Amino acid sequence: MTSLSLRFTRSSAAGLPRLGAHHGNLLTSRYLGYPRRTIFRSRAALPAEFNRVGTIFLGLIGLGFVSTLIGVYEFYSSFAIWPQEVRPDLRTGVKAKQQGNLALSRKLIARALETALSMPPDRFSPSPYLKLSGIAITLGEVLEEDDQPKKAYETYLAALEHLRRHWSTLTNEERLRAISLGQKLGKMAETYQLGEEEEERWLTWSVEEVLKLAKDVGNVKPGGKSEESILADLELPKWVSVTDIGAPLETLGAFYARTGKLTFAVPLYLHTISLLVPPVTSPRKTTPEELCRGAQLMNNLSELFMRSTPTPVVLEQSEAWARQALSLLQKTGGSARVCEEALAVVLFNLGSLREMNDDSKSARKWFEQSLEQSKRLKWQEGVIQVRNAIRRLDRKQFDAPLHTSTRSDVEAGSVSSE
Repeated sequence: MTSLSLRFTRSSAAGLPRLGAHHGNLLTSRYLGYPRRTIFRSRAALPAEFNRVGTIFLGLIGLGFVSTLIGVYEFYSSFAIWPQEVRPDLRTGVKAKQQGNLALSRKLIARALETALSMPPDRFSPSPYLKLSGIAITLGEVLEEDDQPKKAYETYLAALEHLRRHWSTLTNEERLRAISLGQKLGKMAETYQLGEEEEERWLTWSVEEVLKLAKDVGNVKPGGKSEESILADLELPKWVSVTDIGAPLETLGAFYARTGKLTFAVPLYLHTISLLVPPVTSPRKTTPEELCRGAQLMNNLSELFMRSTPTPVVLEQSEAWARQALSLLQKTGGSARVCEEALAVVLFNLGSLREMNDDSKSARKWFEQSLEQSKRLKWQEGVIQVRNAIRRLDRKQFDAPLHTSTRSDVEAGSVSSE
């Protein structure tokens, strides 16, 4: 086992306590073309003490971390790279896909893939398995668009198994393609309800392989560092991004958070944060968007701590992570949508945490800042959540004098009866 290996076996996962095992409902949305994100809305998964305060946003527990290699269109940008045997079917099949003729596209691309697999791999050099898997992925996309998810799943699975059979000869880019396919299978297992075991199988495999790949390509200096430190110090080549390495970690973390296996979710989020927000001593440069995504994950950690009984210690830990997320966002000052949304979410969560600490004055301050930010973004979901929270505070303030008055009346009545 390499120093970077993280193994989350199905047998060990099954033995963990299932905190908040009800999955809840996830609201998915897109903003200005950014990747899909999710907000936790159900209260059923949270302890009773937490439910009385209301929902804390699960601050984008799917960061929109999607590996950039799975949407493969660049491979056919120049058809001259393809052998003549597959070029006509591939060219026409892709054109049919673009024109919405999915039946014709499916037929031609499937025939191109069958022909390609019958040929010696060296006919597709360089990176033959990148090209072969590219045809399969395009076929899978056509099948998904044509509402044939089972066949699409089988196509992606066959492409991944083909890569795994030739693992020892794959380039690092081809290995990253296989990892992306593993992620795709895991996400499809969730979407089409193929079972948690199937989903965990592929997400776990992707994490194990991406950690091995990171060690191989990341220019890691020896010294017995922890896995988290090693990930933070990675110097990645241009062809692989932080998103490529972080996506499998975050996706598996989101799976364990959703299924209540928080003991596994927390370290995966910590590892992803170390990639997105490396220490100042790290030679790797980060973008504002990466830092904002790191802040989102810090916010996710804050929410995860609240899945357990909200004791004073848990509340303190949760608020510390939320404040760290806020501090990072303020230092980053990013104007990208991902940064602006993260700020609205963190402000809301800080208000909710202050409310849980019976600090209504501070809670209102945070909620009002979140409301202003959500309005500025024209983020309707955020506006609704914050307004509900402010109304909840108003009701508490209205009810408090009433309860006091009622209690005084009862006490006065008991005295007079004596």
